[in-house]
Amino acid sequence: MKYQWGVMERAFDSQIGELKKLILVMGGHVEQALDVVVQGLTQRNPKRFEEVHKLEDKINEEHVKVDNECMAFIAKQGPVAKDLRLIVSLIKINADLERMGDQSVNIAYTGKDYLNRTPIPMPSEIEEMGNIVRKMVKESLDCFVREDVELARQILLMDDEVDTRKSKVFTNLVSFIQSSPQHVEAALDIILIARNLERLGDHATNIAEDVIFVSTGKDIRHGGKYS
Repeated sequence: MKYQWGVMERAFDSQIGELKKLILVMGGHVEQALDVVVQGLTQRNPKRFEEVHKLEDKINEEHVKVDNECMAFIAKQGPVAKDLRLIVSLIKINADLERMGDQSVNIAYTGKDYLNRTPIPMPSEIEEMGNIVRKMVKESLDCFVREDVELARQILLMDDEVDTRKSKVFTNLVSFIQSSPQHVEAALDIILIARNLERLGDHATNIAEDVIFVSTGKDIRHGGKYS
């Protein structure tokens, strides 16, 4: 019986490892999609946006695969306690990554519109937001793999930096529209891009919160306390 239990435990760990690998592959495609749209904006190169749609197709396929694998795992293994928290979090992380892919596509569509209009300056905060969000996405996946609660906490703080820049973009562009109403459409494009970058940061924050939940059992959403 002891030998059989050891075999089952190794099989269990192996399946968890495979699920984590699937999430990391999907996360890698999300990182690529975000890189592409930020480069398309900063380089004023609309051709870069076309790459996002191919990446979204991969992300959507991986989203379905991860969901199916997680449901099959629950049905076969009946995980409890921390293992159940991990599988539930994997399903949630999977959904967050899929939404990140959607938001990258949103930025690509809006960015293409923006580049086709009479040029107005792209606020420096947009590139700053893009850089911070890319770091958040990468580190959220790192802390997920390592179950690094301290890194997860740092990601929560980075989200505040994204929010601050988004607010500055909104405030400055509202004033710009009032003084230059002929550029209202281009300004609204930038506002939408900032909003989607903020949402990308929110999804990375969700992953960090899930890491804390898996590792500690504490749910810090909606104002819940980390410590």
